[in-house]
Amino acid sequence: MTIAKLYDFPRMGDERGGLVAMDQTSGVPFDIKRVYYVLGTRPGVTRGLHAHKKLHQIAVCVAGSCRMTLDDGIEREDVIMDSSKVVVDLPPMLWHEMHDFSADCVLLVLASDYYDESDYIRDYIKFKDTVI
Repeated sequence: MTIAKLYDFPRMGDERGGLVAMDQTSGVPFDIKRVYYVLGTRPGVTRGLHAHKKLHQIAVCVAGSCRMTLDDGIEREDVIMDSSKVVVDLPPMLWHEMHDFSADCVLLVLASDYYDESDYIRDYIKFKDTVI
C-alpha cells in the first residue's frame, strides 16, 4: 500500500518554455483559498511536523528538491520531490514532514482554506491517538 497520492498536471509549452496550470479543472480536488511557498530553508532544518484536521493541500517543488515524509498513523513513506512533475496530495489527517532541502528549493503549496492555527495537530502522539 502506498500513502502518497501523486498528481500529473497537464503541461503545455512551446518555443518560449512551459506552463503548468493547477485548478479544479486540471485535477486539484478543492477550491484553492491560499497559496504559499517555502524557500531559503537552512541545511539540516526540518519543516512541517504536523497534520491538519480539515485542511487539504497540494505540494510541489517548483525549484530544487526536498524529501517529504508522509505518515497516516500506520505507515510512513518518503517521497523525493526533485521535479516539478512530483505533485503530492496532503489530505486532512496526514502527518507530513519536509527534510533535506536543497539550497535552491522552492516548495509551492495550494491550500483548501485560510490559515487557522486551531486546525493543526503538532504533537505526533496526539496525531496517532486521533487516527488509530
